[in-house]
Amino acid sequence: MSEPKLEISNLKNRTTEEFFENLKDIKSEIQELYRANTVPWVLGYSGGKDSTATVQLVWSAIADLPKHQRHKAVHVITTDTLVENPIVSAWVTRSLEFMQEAAEAQGLPFYPHLLKPSVKNTFWVCLMGKGYPAPRNKFRWCTSRLKVDPSNRFIRDVVRDNGEAVVVLGTRKTESISRAIIMEKRDKKRVQERLCPHPNLPNSLLYTPIEEWRTDEVWTYLMQCENLWGYSNKQLYSMYRGATADTECPLVIDSSTPSCGSSRFGCWVCTLVNQDKSMEAMIQNDEEKEWMQPLLDIRNELDLKNDRERRDFRRIHGNVQLFERNKNGEISVEPIPGPYTKKWREHWLRRVLEAQETVRRTAPPEMRDITLITTEELSEIRRIWLEEKHEFDDRLPTVYREVTGKPFKDPRPGADQSLLGLDEWNILEDLADGDAMELELMAKLLDTERQYHTKLNRKGIYDALEKCFETSSRSPEEAIANAHRKRELKEAAAAGDVAKVKQLTWSDLKFGDSSDS
Repeated sequence: MSEPKLEISNLKNRTTEEFFENLKDIKSEIQELYRANTVPWVLGYSGGKDSTATVQLVWSAIADLPKHQRHKAVHVITTDTLVENPIVSAWVTRSLEFMQEAAEAQGLPFYPHLLKPSVKNTFWVCLMGKGYPAPRNKFRWCTSRLKVDPSNRFIRDVVRDNGEAVVVLGTRKTESISRAIIMEKRDKKRVQERLCPHPNLPNSLLYTPIEEWRTDEVWTYLMQCENLWGYSNKQLYSMYRGATADTECPLVIDSSTPSCGSSRFGCWVCTLVNQDKSMEAMIQNDEEKEWMQPLLDIRNELDLKNDRERRDFRRIHGNVQLFERNKNGEISVEPIPGPYTKKWREHWLRRVLEAQETVRRTAPPEMRDITLITTEELSEIRRIWLEEKHEFDDRLPTVYREVTGKPFKDPRPGADQSLLGLDEWNILEDLADGDAMELELMAKLLDTERQYHTKLNRKGIYDALEKCFETSSRSPEEAIANAHRKRELKEAAAAGDVAKVKQLTWSDLKFGDSSDS
């Protein structure tokens, strides 16, 4: 059965007078819900118009309550992905500081929190360290790691400490038809008036007080009602004025929440859209923002639709996986591209460090301490290259020194102490004589032995060494051909083609291909 279509134009249309009359009802509703129990609230705040209006509305409602009724915490959370548009990031950070000061001065129970993804899940650790390709709609690996996980982790902590939580979001039905449909589905699951269960977090309820507001009503409210933590809504409006899209980057709470890619303000590295119109507009319309051009250049360089030449022929765990590709009606079976190769991971590191050095020289004084990639991220990238990818030529400190002119000070204990280094890598390169797979295999075998060298219990070393051979002992052509034979064998077995199975099995035996390789 098909889903019923929801026409946004059918949503309530009202005059300005009716809107402000309804505003009184919403404030009363907020006050009633707030006083109903001791369950703490968590407000999602991204610094954009919708979340600003929501926080301002809740702030205003609670500020009007008698002091003895302001009895529970209201947490205001913002997730900094570490790759936010720098102008917006600075704006939001300063806004949280204003909130903190104003809440203390006004005796209100508002507690701002700036959340960040764990180091192992940041954008650059995943892309440079692990080699994840630039995100696409079919492989949107960034949203959960950068946005969903930090906010959900905070909410789970609140639930653990208090038993329940109410999550307040600035989502609106008029943002898009898809958003409206999602919200209508949630409405049907409401457990009480205006509250519905969180889609992913037990003991958490969702509250969306401005869900029926139109975009013009959001701006009407922000322009005509005072920002009670002392921030400028007019400056917020001016930030929006130069871009083309109508929506902000929302607090993402689950995979059904639309990506920031279609939003006005999102991550400067976002490749989920064809172009970053907001940053382009900022640079084009304001000479003082031209310093952000190196960031836009990196984003555009990442956004290569056919990036197979930049990526390994194997998936991230070293196996070749095939897929049917339909190009202009022609069906072909090809390997699925894997992570970025060593060359390209080092390339992105160099590009980001160069951009960081450039913007620190050219940005206005208040932005010259900008950090595009943190020391903790660099340390984790280095660890992944050394320990997981067995690249003991240890290129990160070298690239860092070449770009910045300074030595890299790794905060990880013992990071600069290793039995293997550039001298040993150069010896292996000479032995490999240009054969990349032979170099990779020798490096993996040698470094695997090194990793087990200091262990009291060397159990598992033979499996680890065998894994090295399984993933790195064949040339790309041989590995891909072997994947095709395994695919054909599987298809023949499924079809009951005994002769074909025997033929392929004999081929494996004849050419020494193990069935589990």
